[in-house]
Amino acid sequence: MTTIHPTAVIAPGVRIGRDVTIGPYTIIDSDCEIGDDCWIDGNVKIGRWTTIGPRSRVYFGALVGDDPQDHRFRPGVRAATRIGADVTLREYVTIHRSPFEDGVTSVGDGTLLMAFVHVGHDARIGNRVTAANHTAFSGHVIVEDGAVLSGYVLIHQFCRIGAIAMVGGRTIIRQDIPPFCMLAENECICGCNVIGLRRNGFDSARRLAVKHAVKTYFFRGLNGSNALEQMVQDAPGNADVAHLVDFIRHTERGIMPGDPELAALGNHMADETEED
Repeated sequence: MTTIHPTAVIAPGVRIGRDVTIGPYTIIDSDCEIGDDCWIDGNVKIGRWTTIGPRSRVYFGALVGDDPQDHRFRPGVRAATRIGADVTLREYVTIHRSPFEDGVTSVGDGTLLMAFVHVGHDARIGNRVTAANHTAFSGHVIVEDGAVLSGYVLIHQFCRIGAIAMVGGRTIIRQDIPPFCMLAENECICGCNVIGLRRNGFDSARRLAVKHAVKTYFFRGLNGSNALEQMVQDAPGNADVAHLVDFIRHTERGIMPGDPELAALGNHMADETEED
């Protein structure tokens, strides 16, 4: 049974699914859709043209799909905010819609955004992404599936974070982070996210191929183009390595650097083993 607190303000025509709970003083603007089994806490604001998928939870004080912080925005611009299924938005998360006609800001299925996370306009957050408290995604940021970001991470506009990447806390991301990589608190790539790969079902052979490719690009002393060629030669037909190579080749802002202390080891680094 759907339960709506009497103090909630729901615009006419909002589509609300089955077994939805909406708490006190929550405001939902027109042209919104709330999926089945959603739970929306009190004092939440859901802006116009927002869709929230089934079984999602939105906590106290969150603002979803409201106007962007952009000088170019003009009232009346039709732009969507799309929140997937099984998403959790904790307290005071802010997600802004696009300033551009037909623009989209999106958060994928199964994603967890902890308290005070900000998602800027036109950002695309993938499926099963986790972002800890106070992390901020600027406009047009793209985050691929399964990435994990610690708290207080700041991501520059137009940056990309690859699949199953792991980002250390209190870092500033100015360039792209390739898939499967770990970025340490010194804002350098420090290796492959082996634990993340294992948790995402990568078997030992897949993990070994990815680890070897990451080390080849960042820590073998090769320049970028030669490293990419070597990665392809070492793992012909490997889909994971191909995705890593394609991501790097299509960067527009550049790639976050490898840790210089590890890079200085070059070919003297230990061979890849499952115990690494």
